[in-house]
Amino acid sequence: MLRISNNVTLADREIHIEQVRAQGPGGQNVNKVASAVHLRFDIHRSTLPTFYKERLLTLADQRITRDGVIVIKAQKHRTLERNREDALARLKALIKSAAVEQKKRRPTRPSRSARRRRLDNKTRRGQTKALRGRVKL
Repeated sequence: MLRISNNVTLADREIHIEQVRAQGPGGQNVNKVASAVHLRFDIHRSTLPTFYKERLLTLADQRITRDGVIVIKAQKHRTLERNREDALARLKALIKSAAVEQKKRRPTRPSRSARRRRLDNKTRRGQTKALRGRVKL
């Protein structure tokens, strides 16, 4: 059972974990041991509250397919158990990040004195650069 928050949990039957062979160098074990993990989680068929489902489906994340399935590949560690834990932690982090409300952006404008200071600095800088020219004799 994966605990997302105090009142939201996911049953093990909702998360499909499959062993696959990891990519990259691995020495003698690379062709024998399936230590990487593919985690699949179907958002539509899950028992998540509708709030979480809607927020997850609106995320622009490449790990979420068009069908609403989250696919996470974990192959960072050498053992299957640690890769499984890593994949579950990443799924939990993704679901939690969907629940966070984004602060609404309030457009701001610089004050009149800030604009005046900026223009004064530009003028001063331009005068300094003008003095760098060739000296007439």
